[in-house]
Amino acid sequence: MKKLVLGSTSPFRKEILSKLNIPFVCAKPDIDESPFDNESPVELVERLAIEKAKAVAGEFPDALIIGSDQVAMCDGEILGKPHNFENAVKQLEKFSNKTVVFYTGLCVYDSGLDYTTALIEPFLVHFNELSLSDIENYLHAEQPYNCAGSFKSEGLGICLFKKLEGDDPNTLIGLPLIKLIELLKQHDIDVLAEQISV
Repeated sequence: MKKLVLGSTSPFRKEILSKLNIPFVCAKPDIDESPFDNESPVELVERLAIEKAKAVAGEFPDALIIGSDQVAMCDGEILGKPHNFENAVKQLEKFSNKTVVFYTGLCVYDSGLDYTTALIEPFLVHFNELSLSDIENYLHAEQPYNCAGSFKSEGLGICLFKKLEGDDPNTLIGLPLIKLIELLKQHDIDVLAEQISV
């Protein structure tokens, strides 16, 4: 099997990829994540997933490199990571009693063959009506400032939702594993055949 590289330093993506029980290394992609003018959220996350994978190809000239990126869409606005308490409050106030669409771009890039497969995986989050005290209590407890949408669905963030809709709960955390397994198959990697004994 070719060396598998996760083009991300996200602890969440690393933890999800570990579930597949195959060896991989992480590398930090250094790219500008700003959207282009008139770029749709779908175009943005696909482009950034591919750019993240290709950004580390210099370090790994013959590897399969996974890139992933995620944005939230609410009322036609692209929302990324809040980075601080004040921005997170604004995001969650905006989400109150609404449905937010998360788009995750996923790419597997074969740096040896210069061959890319990529896709977009949507996920819908239906939010409860959130009071300011709900929001502040949640943010003080979990401090999800490096998460698109200002919550951790795998943690206390579950208290914020009415319903989640999507094919794979891992998607919301940042790495759609079901789709990743499909992409790896296109690159001749059978996850079950590659199992390591722990």
